[in-house]
Amino acid sequence: MPDSTPRFVPLVLWIVMALVGMSPEPVMAQATAPPAVADGMPWKLADLDAAPKFEWVDDKGPVRSLFYAGEPYRGKPTRVFAYYATPGTLAGDHSIDAALPAVVLVHGGGGTAFREWAELWAKRGYAAIAMDLAGHRPIEGENPHRRENRNRLSDGGPDQGDGEKFGSVDQPPQEQWPYHAVAAAVRAHSLIRSFPEVDPQRTAVTGISWGGYLTCIIAGVDSRFKAAVPVYGCGFLHENSAWLNRFAEMTEPQRQRWIRLWDPSQYLPSTSMPILFVNGTNDFAYPLDSYMRSFDAVPGQKQLRITVNLPHGHPAGWAPVEIEVFVNQHLRDGVPLPVLGPAQIQDGQVLAAYQSSSPIQRASLHVTHDDGPINQRKWTTTAAQLSDEKVSVAQPDAKATAWFLTLTDDRGAVVSSRVHF
Repeated sequence: MPDSTPRFVPLVLWIVMALVGMSPEPVMAQATAPPAVADGMPWKLADLDAAPKFEWVDDKGPVRSLFYAGEPYRGKPTRVFAYYATPGTLAGDHSIDAALPAVVLVHGGGGTAFREWAELWAKRGYAAIAMDLAGHRPIEGENPHRRENRNRLSDGGPDQGDGEKFGSVDQPPQEQWPYHAVAAAVRAHSLIRSFPEVDPQRTAVTGISWGGYLTCIIAGVDSRFKAAVPVYGCGFLHENSAWLNRFAEMTEPQRQRWIRLWDPSQYLPSTSMPILFVNGTNDFAYPLDSYMRSFDAVPGQKQLRITVNLPHGHPAGWAPVEIEVFVNQHLRDGVPLPVLGPAQIQDGQVLAAYQSSSPIQRASLHVTHDDGPINQRKWTTTAAQLSDEKVSVAQPDAKATAWFLTLTDDRGAVVSSRVHF
């Protein structure tokens, strides 16, 4: 087991972390009901904290499969399908699995349990569980990225269409998709923590698109995780997102009910583990204004990775190297991501301090001069200067409508400043 005592943090890093609203990694409690949301959330976390009953579908292959118990839906019990992999299952030698860090993998809209995603993390030295959150099971041997290659479970939970996400707002919370999706992810966490080869004190969660949205909620309600990485997904969907038409179709009471129950803005302020937000400038679903509000809602240790024109999708969403670096940093004492302080304008220059344990290869300023929807603007990139752990570059001209800085280290890992509008 790793030492739970906070690691030594150099004085300069303390200062930079304080400037960007971060703090050294805390000693995490094991409760799964943060007081700020415990009274208002629809989940009974005391029940979800226990490992669910499960059965193996395949307990011999390199990537194994199983069913575990989900939440009741329409008065009937449900099952959730999942893939599970470890270094030992891939090698065919379970004896090499001991005190493994673990990761819960939360797919996005149109997705399912992805065998390749679990295998990717097992190759990195983790136990990994990837579950289906739409009441389906992938057809073995077929491309799981195509929806026709999945079978509907007779005892599955709700599907993941817009109707299930928004159209059921008047139903009891327990009959709505967000309730089941979050519960299934927390149950998967409880299950993987119960496996003897897993160190239950070293777990992380990452999700893509709607899975990133769910990760923002999960991070606020399940404090057992030591790191969280939402990709694309965020909160404040009612303020700006691809689903504004859905909110426009609701009555005001319906809209307020959906926000109170299901928008991550209600849960992000209770996030207690380090969190890395990953997105692109032009994401069609989760625009930067809502993304920055979500980032700002987290009170503790947090970082950003914003890049220009990041493609949207599952393989594109699990590809960024920063995800593994960040999880390794908090679960395996790996070399951390660089820390970029707040960007400020002074004497015609954009200035920011940084701290990095890895060599920095370049710094850049990204600027847009366009108006209109933030996710439809064109961006230009200018090289910035690096000197004495500081970034400097000529400030954007008066016509700029948004800008941010990035640092890239020798691993290709990118961190960014807040986006300034």
